[in-house]
Order: sequence, then C-alpha cells, then structure tokens
Amino acid sequence: MADQYAQSGEDSRPIEIPTIRWEEPPEGPVVVLLDQTRLPAEEVELVCTDAPALVEAIRSLAVRGAPVLGIAGAYGVALAAARGFDVDEAAAGLAGARPTAVNLSVGVRRAQSAYRAELARSGDAGQAAVAALDAARALHREDAEASARMAVHGLALLDELLPGGGHRVLTHCNTGSLVSGGEGTAFAVALAAHRAGQLRRLWVDETRPLLQGARLTAYEAARSGMAYTLLTDNAAGSLFAAGEVDAVLIGADRIAADGSVANKVGSYPLAVLARYHHVPFIVVAPVTTVDPDTPDGASIEVEQRPGFEVTEVAAPQVPVTGAGGGLAVAPLGTQAYNPAFDVTPPELVTAIVTEEGVVSPVTAEALAELCARSRQVTIG
Repeated sequence: MADQYAQSGEDSRPIEIPTIRWEEPPEGPVVVLLDQTRLPAEEVELVCTDAPALVEAIRSLAVRGAPVLGIAGAYGVALAAARGFDVDEAAAGLAGARPTAVNLSVGVRRAQSAYRAELARSGDAGQAAVAALDAARALHREDAEASARMAVHGLALLDELLPGGGHRVLTHCNTGSLVSGGEGTAFAVALAAHRAGQLRRLWVDETRPLLQGARLTAYEAARSGMAYTLLTDNAAGSLFAAGEVDAVLIGADRIAADGSVANKVGSYPLAVLARYHHVPFIVVAPVTTVDPDTPDGASIEVEQRPGFEVTEVAAPQVPVTGAGGGLAVAPLGTQAYNPAFDVTPPELVTAIVTEEGVVSPVTAEALAELCARSRQVTIG
C-alpha cells in the first residue's frame, strides 16, 4: 500500500527532498518517493510499503527516468525481501512495470541476484534481504557517481565541439536529479555548463503529452538559477532555423547494441532537425542504459501509453469531464496514438556520453568496447 504526505516547497533552493530513499520506521521498511506527478505545484512524498505499490508508482510516473527506475527496481526487490514477500514474484512485477527503460530490469536483477546468492550461501532469508538492500544502496551510490562523471565528460565534449562557451542548449523531457541518484544525465551536463559560466540559454521542450519538460525540467532549472526558456515541442524547428540552438542534449531509456537510442517521444524529430542544421545531437546516459541484448532500434519495445493522456488535460481544481480523470479536450471516443518513446538511429547521434567516456562516432563496435571496459572497471 502507499500513503502520501505533503512537504512545502515554496522557495527557490535546489531540490532538497530526495527523489527516492529507503527508510526503516518502527512499522517496517518503506521506499519513499518524491511524487513527480504533483510537481511543480507541490512537493509530496509517496510512501510505498510493498512492491505492488512501487509498481503502481512506476506505471503512474510518480517515479520516472531511466537511472532512477533502476534504483527503484532494486529497492523494490529489497523491500519485498525485508517484508517477507515472494521476491521472485516482486521482481517479475517490477521488471515488467515499464518495458522500454532497460535500467529498471537491470536494477531488479542486481538486487535479486544478490538475494539469491546470499540465500544459497547461508540459507538465511534475513541475511539475503540485507544483501539485496546492500545491492540497491550500492546501485544508488554508483548512479550518483556516474552522474558526476557524465557531467565532466559532457562539458568537455561541449567545449571541444563549441569552443568559446556561451552555449545555447536544447533539451527534451526531463533528465535532472529527478531521474537520478545524482544530478542527472543530460541536465547534469547543462548544469555543469551553467556553473562554469558557459551556458547562455537552456531551451526546454515542454514535452507532450505529460509535460515533463514544463513541469519538471523548468522546475529544476529555476531552482538551480539557470537561464532557461520553455517552448512548445513543435516550436523547436523555428529555433533551429533562427540559429538559436548550438547543441541538443537528451537522455536515453535504452540504447541498442548498434547505437539506436530510445528516448521520450519527440527526440527523433529533434535529431533530424539537428542533422539538417548541422547542430550536435548528444545523448547522455549511464553504461547501464546500453543493452547489448537488444541488437538494433527495431528490436526495442516502445511503450504505448493510454490515449486519455492525449485526449485529456489534467488540471487541479477543474471539474473532471474525461474518462481518464482529466479535462476532455477532444470529442468523446477520439482514438489517440500515444507512444511514450521514439527511436533515433545511430547515424543521427553525434555522440553518446557515459560515465566511462564518450562514444563518437556511434558504432556497434565502439559501444561494445565501452561496455567491455566498464565491466573490467566494475570487476577490478
């Protein structure tokens, strides 16, 4: 089950409520989430006491973003283990909550493997639960460290491609601390440029239909004191045509072995625009987002979201007129095409920035080498 309680967030300080954390109150361990569906109007925490509650939080986008989904998946397995539920059943439910973001299943497998290994070694379910939690905490810590390294590599790449600073960067969806154990992926690079005095403007796509850019990226940019401007997704072309974009920075939910990038729907059109206007199109994601078991873009399962996310608008204190609980903006019975992601082919990607370095040009061979190097570092 899940409970909610609110915490005021009226000032303009950087985010202080963690996106996700593990707590152990007297009544038992819980996973606490910053409910991203309530931002930016209010900062509300969602308390999950079991894996099904966490699954629902993932599906409803209360917690979202590839890296933090991996962390959530790992904590969900640890939660099931600590509370004595069926770990394998919890793991299956968590891993299947959203199909496109590979980090979710990676995090689930990591905690589940730690649980199974300790259970096989000691036969003690309590010790196995501790092992699962240790694995989740390690993943959380590693993601924060990866975020910092991606920011360094990404800023160095911007300086190389765009010497002189004054960067005008376009981003899509949300890739900041709300999606990460640290300061994010693509947003972390823009934030590093801002802190270095090299970011002139952050162009923020609103990101239809759920407005993660308008609600979340603008929220993070404002609280970080960045110069930013919000635009409708379909206004990006006019920005490119006016010469107002120096680089595009996006995240990724899955990167196939050939370098195809699945990201929030609307990313592929930006890549096409960037190529036509000779603007670098840069993807920032941890190595865990690279999926060697998915050979190419056509093999990526693209999540289809409910049609009411397009045919209705959710607005507080507005009478509900739609079946999905929002304000209807389309005639009753209108069918909607609502993929959560699209896929950008590798030939349109200038570079992929990871914590282990930059891949450019983007090829299957270069990605395989990067993943192999990452495994060696992890083992070492």
